[in-house]
Amino acid sequence: MAISLSKGQKINLQKSDGNGLTKITIGLGWDVAKKKGGFFSSLLSSFSIADSDIDCDASVFLCKNGKLVDEKEDIVSYKHLTHSSGAVRHMGDNLTGEGDGDDEQVVVDLTRVPAEYDRLVFVVNIFMAEMRSQHFGMIDNAFIRICDEKNQEFCRYDMVGKEYENMTALIFGEVYKHNGAWKFNAIGQATKDDDISSLARRFR
Repeated sequence: MAISLSKGQKINLQKSDGNGLTKITIGLGWDVAKKKGGFFSSLLSSFSIADSDIDCDASVFLCKNGKLVDEKEDIVSYKHLTHSSGAVRHMGDNLTGEGDGDDEQVVVDLTRVPAEYDRLVFVVNIFMAEMRSQHFGMIDNAFIRICDEKNQEFCRYDMVGKEYENMTALIFGEVYKHNGAWKFNAIGQATKDDDISSLARRFR
């Protein structure tokens, strides 16, 4: 049974037999919140850019000694799907967040992560959030989960709360190495960064 995590909780990426997980899939998901109001408010909202599809983009920052050193090489996203090491692969962009299950996935082979990398940070930002007047208060059911090599859910963190209102980016969680073992930290930190470059500066 998958472990349900709370904000700030850390967990070892270790199976019941004591062996560490090797190849994992990180699934990230979200839904556009249902609009409230009657016919008249729905009619008005149809003319608002804020109610167009919300395009959330997931990215991974590969950090050395906890810091993002090379933004060009060490950010894996829909623009740069695979890290040069082959250890981290983004499975592609979802433009709307519609449908059940994961909206975007990242596959990580922990055995192939080069030794100099000790932290993989998973973030999501809203594409053109400021121009479209969109924010995470308009998003429901945001989550991050980790599945093992058999695609069985190992742990999950569901993000709920009003603190995401007017925020345009979320640091979902991180996979990090401590004393030679990989762990996961459910971060759930919201920011007002409008693009991935701005968000990346937090990790320099």
